[in-house]
Amino acid sequence: MQTIPNLKNNISFDDFKAEVLNDYKIALISRECSLLGRREVLTGKAKFGIFGDGKEVPQLAMAKAFMKGDWRSGYYRDQTFMMAIGELSPEQFFSGLYANTNLELEPMSAGRQMGGHFVTHSLNDNGSWKNLAQQYNSSADISPTASQMPRLLGLAQASKIFRDVKGINTTNFSNNGNEVAWGTIGNASTSEGLFFETINAAGVLQVPMVVSVWDDEYGISVHAKHQTTKENISEILKGFQRDKDHNGFEILRVKGWDYANLVATYQEASAIAREEHVPVLIHVLELTQPQGHSTSGSHERYKSGERLEWEANHDCNAKMREWIIESGIATNEALIEIERTTKRDVRQAKNNAWNTFLKPIKKEQQELISILKQIIPVSSNGIFISKIQESIASISEPTRKDILSHARKALRYMIGESFEEKQKLEHWINTIFEHVQPMFSSHLYSQTQNSNTRIKEVKPTYDDDVVQVDGRIILRDNFDAIFSHYPEALVFGEDTGNIGDVNQGLEGLQEKYGELRVADTGIREATIIGQGIGMALRGLRPIAEIQYLDYILYAIQIISDDLATVHYRTKGKQKAPLIIRTRGHRLEGIWHSGSQMGGILNLVKGVNLLVPRNMAKAAGFYNTLLLGDDPAIVVECLNGYRLKERMPNNLGDLKTPIGLVETVKEGTDITLVSYGSTLRLVEQTAKDLLAVGIDVEIIDIQSLIPFDLNHDIVKSVAKTNRLMIIDEDVPGGASAYILDEIINNQDAFQYLDSAPKTLTAKPHRPAYGNDGDYFSKPSAEDIFEAIYNVMHEVSPGDYPKLR
Repeated sequence: MQTIPNLKNNISFDDFKAEVLNDYKIALISRECSLLGRREVLTGKAKFGIFGDGKEVPQLAMAKAFMKGDWRSGYYRDQTFMMAIGELSPEQFFSGLYANTNLELEPMSAGRQMGGHFVTHSLNDNGSWKNLAQQYNSSADISPTASQMPRLLGLAQASKIFRDVKGINTTNFSNNGNEVAWGTIGNASTSEGLFFETINAAGVLQVPMVVSVWDDEYGISVHAKHQTTKENISEILKGFQRDKDHNGFEILRVKGWDYANLVATYQEASAIAREEHVPVLIHVLELTQPQGHSTSGSHERYKSGERLEWEANHDCNAKMREWIIESGIATNEALIEIERTTKRDVRQAKNNAWNTFLKPIKKEQQELISILKQIIPVSSNGIFISKIQESIASISEPTRKDILSHARKALRYMIGESFEEKQKLEHWINTIFEHVQPMFSSHLYSQTQNSNTRIKEVKPTYDDDVVQVDGRIILRDNFDAIFSHYPEALVFGEDTGNIGDVNQGLEGLQEKYGELRVADTGIREATIIGQGIGMALRGLRPIAEIQYLDYILYAIQIISDDLATVHYRTKGKQKAPLIIRTRGHRLEGIWHSGSQMGGILNLVKGVNLLVPRNMAKAAGFYNTLLLGDDPAIVVECLNGYRLKERMPNNLGDLKTPIGLVETVKEGTDITLVSYGSTLRLVEQTAKDLLAVGIDVEIIDIQSLIPFDLNHDIVKSVAKTNRLMIIDEDVPGGASAYILDEIINNQDAFQYLDSAPKTLTAKPHRPAYGNDGDYFSKPSAEDIFEAIYNVMHEVSPGDYPKLR
């Protein structure tokens, strides 16, 4: 179904006609999919739908300019484009609508995302890269408004890196940086800050990016006059237009129903971006939305009769049809025949997709019915089980939820009974879960040999005459080793380049490795992360620096909705092993307190969250991550850069294991669990506790996600029979997460002789200054007294009340 790439080729009129008619057929197929898709939702076969009707013709033009090696970062109306480049068939479209969990039948997300979220596969089954330079590429879509924009920036920047940085092995990834990143967005979504942040950053960076704004004048029911100043996004972005004295954007406008001018416009945009590495904005005007925003309602509720009449007259497919006849490309009769066969073919594709989706589920339904029929005669509650069997048998189009719900309810009627048929049902239910659960839960993290947790530890080694240095020196020299060994590695962030970051952990490295590999950025955290996601998707190894942990809140939506779900939402067919470098712990003041850990923990599942207690540990994490496939956040200790550490002699090679804890002090009385800078306070307090006869065991978590994969903490609790978690986050934050992991996942409760305790910061963020910190976060005295009070409860005679 792929279009011929370029109408400007010297082709015969017959070939030209064939190409135009092929385009028209694709537009018809896409429109019919939208129409039938809405019907499938309204009849209950599908859950929800947002379709690309009204946007078909400009997407055909975009597809013509799209070349192998290029990347798309779009949104859920781009079905025509995907069909035009040959990456989406009507049957796959409906398989997505029905949420088919078979990746071969539904290659967009294996039913994990709503239909309309498009992707191409970047990875082989073993996790290795496909040849991305020789295929059409679409980064995996997400629904949050304008969230495709930050990633788009990184996809475009990768071409700049591939073109201008020497020494990178571009095999499979790039052809001299000639690839364009194509973004699409609805006109109303340009009101989001993510859009403006990305546009500004792209103008600064001068990257090969083409953004198409599909403008149908509405955002759901809200007209453009309520969305955009002057009701015109390209008008208000005129200040970004490049001129002879200033870099900027090229801004183009074209009507969305004008096939010939659309093709010419997209060819022009492609040439500018591809050859000059200049970003382009194409404002596609006068588009329509024939079925309204989604299947949730009708646009007749908020559009006037005049507007609806205008939309009918300016429907892009109808206008293309008029142009074809007026140009003598085809007759009305010929087009009627194409339209008739298209409707038939799409209807057949829909039926095939539905039958294929239903077939394995109906097989499971029949298996359950057969088992229940065997149980009915032998169970004392056979009459009730018979009703369940009749109920499941009466469902003509069952879901797996229907089947398992009936099976598990039937099992309740056999409590206390024991016979072979019951065991058969139990086995069947367990087997279904083993088979089906991974369809919805697998690939949150890499399942290949390149999983971060499979990278083996390499401990730091030291010379006999080892010297003590500031922690930042260890980081700096380790980064130097990284950039020397990995040409594809680069780091960027606020104050990262020229001054070598605010704590001098990158001192002198920009001068050594250049401004593209060690780069300063603007103050724009969301697109810093977006740069990293896009470049990681294209095979580079970016390190995105967020200056302080608190600032990560500006980017948490992109981390949570995009980065954390890339591998999961593609069922392992795309990866973005971005490393996010930041610093926190024991910070002072409301806005630099680092007290968001609980929120971060609960929002970034899919990303490793690493909390090294010193810079040698941090250096080891960076070395480990560069060998793995999973994204990660590394939180360095802000007050550790000037603390003295022994200088390892194996920088670049030492590796801190991910998902493993470290016992930094053995003891017998109580297990203390902490991380980061607070752990140092715990270590200091341990010496004072020994003076009063309390011998504590101290465990450094190191890795919050994943957490203690070997369950070493529970082994410690089994020895000490007591547990305290000490954390600088607010109550119910990280400490609650840690406690849940230890008590519920590791089943430590059985070993406890005392109630498990948590010692946290106060519910508010810390006040400013040393006193603010002392009265807001756990101090050494707080830790001492909390532990002493536990031991007082255990043995008041040995440990009299303190205060």
